[in-house]
Amino acid sequence: LRSVMYMEMVTALFVDLDFPTDDRALFADGSTPIARLRGEITWRRPQEICQSPVLFPENISLGYAKQGLLGDCWFLCACTVLLKNKHLLNKVIPPDQPQWSDSRFRGSFQFCFWQQGHWTNVTIDDCLPCINSTLCFSRCHSPTAFWVALLEKAYAKLHGSYEKLWAGQVSEALVDLTGGLAERWSLGVFGSEEEQKTELDSDQVRRRRLDLNLLNSVKDDCTLSCSTHSSPGGASELGQYHALNVMEWLGVSTVSGGEVRLLRIRNPWGRCFWGGDWTGSGAGWSSIDPVCAMDLKARIAEGEFWFDETEFMSQFDDVTIGYPISEDGHLKSIYTGNVLTHRHQLSGRWIKSHSAGGSRNNSSYGNNPKFWLKVFEKGEVLVSLLQHRKWRSTEKHAQMPLEDSNITKHQHYQAIALHMWKVEKKRFNLSRMLNKPLYASTHCHAYEREVILHKELEPGYYLLIPSTYQQGAEARFLIRVFSSSPTSLSVLKSPAPSLPLTTDGEWETSYFRGAWVEGSTAGGSRNFLSHWQNPCFPFSVCDDPAGTSGVNVRITLHQNRPENDLHPIGFHIYKVSQTQRGSDLVNVLELDLVASCIPHCYTQDVSLECSLPPGSYTIVPSTYQPDCTGNFTLSLARRVHRKVVKSQERLGRAIQEVSHISVMRR
Repeated sequence: LRSVMYMEMVTALFVDLDFPTDDRALFADGSTPIARLRGEITWRRPQEICQSPVLFPENISLGYAKQGLLGDCWFLCACTVLLKNKHLLNKVIPPDQPQWSDSRFRGSFQFCFWQQGHWTNVTIDDCLPCINSTLCFSRCHSPTAFWVALLEKAYAKLHGSYEKLWAGQVSEALVDLTGGLAERWSLGVFGSEEEQKTELDSDQVRRRRLDLNLLNSVKDDCTLSCSTHSSPGGASELGQYHALNVMEWLGVSTVSGGEVRLLRIRNPWGRCFWGGDWTGSGAGWSSIDPVCAMDLKARIAEGEFWFDETEFMSQFDDVTIGYPISEDGHLKSIYTGNVLTHRHQLSGRWIKSHSAGGSRNNSSYGNNPKFWLKVFEKGEVLVSLLQHRKWRSTEKHAQMPLEDSNITKHQHYQAIALHMWKVEKKRFNLSRMLNKPLYASTHCHAYEREVILHKELEPGYYLLIPSTYQQGAEARFLIRVFSSSPTSLSVLKSPAPSLPLTTDGEWETSYFRGAWVEGSTAGGSRNFLSHWQNPCFPFSVCDDPAGTSGVNVRITLHQNRPENDLHPIGFHIYKVSQTQRGSDLVNVLELDLVASCIPHCYTQDVSLECSLPPGSYTIVPSTYQPDCTGNFTLSLARRVHRKVVKSQERLGRAIQEVSHISVMRR
């Protein structure tokens, strides 16, 4: 009877068809060791794994993550911030969700992750990958608690598969779980030659060196993780990369009257691999009061051990510091302890041949996106530049190191930097300004998802220019500003959009204004029958007497909307026949499609250059979904020749007149 009741309950449970319980959820490209598990993994719900499953154990120390066969120590280290901050935990795992003992439970859980400026909901079923009825990936130290395994599954769904969680940066996961900031600081020693190149643009990472004294004001609130990139002498089990948590650090008096700083480290593997002075009966314990030594040893849980500061600095390569976040959602500075109560963000994009100007080494640097930061009162300001991740291809990186965080550098991110100038806005001249010394910058371009600029700023206007190291490198990004005093952030408006024209002949550029109006001229993409309702802009390509081949048309569509409220846009070019050209009621769905600028993108500008044979054409700009209201500007550049310049000018004037009519029904 019990078996029958269980089967009836199982058939009523939620099944996530978007993240199915098969190899599609497990593997991406088979480039990691978990590919060897293909065919061995089964999926089980917690009721099938233990008798009384719960999300969290009563003893919270048993709720910490223990790493399984997946190389995602970076994510598990970040998860520690949730157990230390209930308001963050409730944001990521909304409370009061039905659990297994609740009659309302239907086999699903909801999670929230911060992604590119917004909180994103992820719903999963509770089927978990197992080998022989045991979880094969991450779990809690308590065998009956499942919050870690379920959160890991939701994060895997967000990324596309479990395998895509293999190798990463603790800083990225911390930001995804908190919506705040995290910085990576080096424990290594920089050479004097590098110290002298702080203002030189390059694609080399130059990270801040850690001084624990700087963190005293936030030591009880911030999240600290340490990592090693190669096997240190004492950590013989470590591979090429491994991340661990710093649970606490404190100064302890020695019997000789001095002081030693100790750090308690937690290993996500759940075991101790260190044999230094402060483990077991190490020599370090004899240097402090026996009662204090007993107390410190009693604090150690499974997988934990103590380091002194000297050992810590020598055995690890860098640390990641997660900024504290107050219960009302405000960031706290790790530099001063100040609460940064003001916050702004705007999105942008580097587009090849338009707004991807590269580093300051390039003459095209001024083409990069530009932002105004206005500071109303003197205060502490943090400005971050966060780029959107690009995924590696499935074949190119099939043979990669195992759990190596450095694989995320070149195939996932561009080398980025952020530069700042203080300006008199009324007397602002861009070319002159760019030749002046910087007010502040993130210095070297870094292959990181996010770089952060920290500065105490006086009232006034500041010009921000985010850039990639390479000219023409494309990516989307987010600018975020956190400050202790009132500020504002806005986009510096560029001139009317147009593609840079080459010197291959003479070119004529015309600009047209149009609008997508709900229920009228906002027909959406070609996926919708209403596509024909979009505005149309007719133009002609004349015979080329010189017989020149190559690109002869360049088109740019610019939507006039704020960067944080963009529609996905694109456009199509259709060929218009002689019989159709004279009709005012042409349905573009009946025309021949000759070129497209798709897919539709959440960006301010999309561009296309192409070679079109002589004839009549029409451009149809659109949003992806119908009934998305907005104004736009269309630039059309055509290659012309001296013999036909005057006729082209007349044609250009005619097109501009037609454009006012073309937004009406054909």
